[in-house]
Amino acid sequence: MRKFFFFVLLYAFSTAITLVVLRSGSVLGAHTQISGAPPDGIEENQVPDDLSFYDMLQNWVRPEGPPKVGLQVGHWKNDEVPEELKKLKDNTGASGGGKWEWEVNHEIATLAAEILRKEGVEVDIIPATVPPGYWADVFLAIHADGNEDTSKSGYKFATPWRDFTRRSDTLVALLTKYYEAATKMERDPNITRNMRGYYAFAWWKYEHTIHPMTTAAIAETGFLTSAHDRMFLINSPQIPATAIADAIIEYLETQGLLW
Repeated sequence: MRKFFFFVLLYAFSTAITLVVLRSGSVLGAHTQISGAPPDGIEENQVPDDLSFYDMLQNWVRPEGPPKVGLQVGHWKNDEVPEELKKLKDNTGASGGGKWEWEVNHEIATLAAEILRKEGVEVDIIPATVPPGYWADVFLAIHADGNEDTSKSGYKFATPWRDFTRRSDTLVALLTKYYEAATKMERDPNITRNMRGYYAFAWWKYEHTIHPMTTAAIAETGFLTSAHDRMFLINSPQIPATAIADAIIEYLETQGLLW
């Protein structure tokens, strides 16, 4: 009888552990983890409105030189972030299809960079830690999504809460146009605080962020937990990469930086 109760308790315990793992979104056998943009995004009301006292924005002029683009690989080298960003160290991002999010983001960024460089664009591939006051004509943070509901699918792009260049909406519109046409994915309307309040946009709060006169956006290229989205993100990364590059090229053309 004691053995019977022992095995009943053991079964109950193992079942409980399994449920906890599943609910956390980490299924070891499938290498699946639930995530999105890093947490602790800035609230809109935390963004300064009065910029008259920011000397760096007074009479700002674009530096001379070729068009410059920064492609940030979400969650890449998270273990190397500085003390001010230490909360990022435990956020490894989403995973699925045998890939960690940073691997997928890195492949897309690398392929997009190759296309842009052929057009004469200077491209930096940037890890989780952004160089202090980083400036570029375009900064795009590349991420991928995840969800416990594996039927969730779709992409989304977002601008910062405050766009001091007044050009990020144009960039996002072009990214949306090219990405949807290339991937045939539906746009996910759930733009989160963690996207618009992304840490790399918060130049008034952190040192390792973009310059406020950098036209910026953040991408969630699809759900790694979706078999449909993985067809593009993992099996055919050149498709999303080309869409991103083509959108950036057209944006640079609208600004008179490419012709």
